[in-house]
Amino acid sequence: MNPENEIVKLCTAGMTAEMEGRPDEALALYEEAWRAAVTPTERCIAAHFLARHQDSDQATLHWNQEALRLADVVDDDSVQDFYPSLYLNLAHSHELLGNLAEARRYYDLAAARVDELPEGLYGTRVRNSIGRHRQQMDALEKKRIDDE
Repeated sequence: MNPENEIVKLCTAGMTAEMEGRPDEALALYEEAWRAAVTPTERCIAAHFLARHQDSDQATLHWNQEALRLADVVDDDSVQDFYPSLYLNLAHSHELLGNLAEARRYYDLAAARVDELPEGLYGTRVRNSIGRHRQQMDALEKKRIDDE
């Protein structure tokens, strides 16, 4: 992602506000990014961050689906390293809503694309989260089988 892009700047400012304990300001910045976004790449980025600040799990799922839908129409490689995170967030949304088969499917899609993640803190966090969630899904499935 281009750090000079206005949408990326707004979302980065939103992340800073989140980390500093200002969630309302973060949401306002993400909403501003969504309104200002023009290209599918920009809209994908803004939707990804908007998903983090919804009032319901269903609304979060909606924004995660929107981010993935937009990523799928991008006609260059600008969001390829974003897919593992998009799939991870979509999987988590399904898990929270009790859609465990869909959650598993998206966790597996995320795991299949971890090689596209950049090196560094972001890539490490996403890789670790995918691994942790897949282990939790494995444990849930094993428990379900054992209980039958």
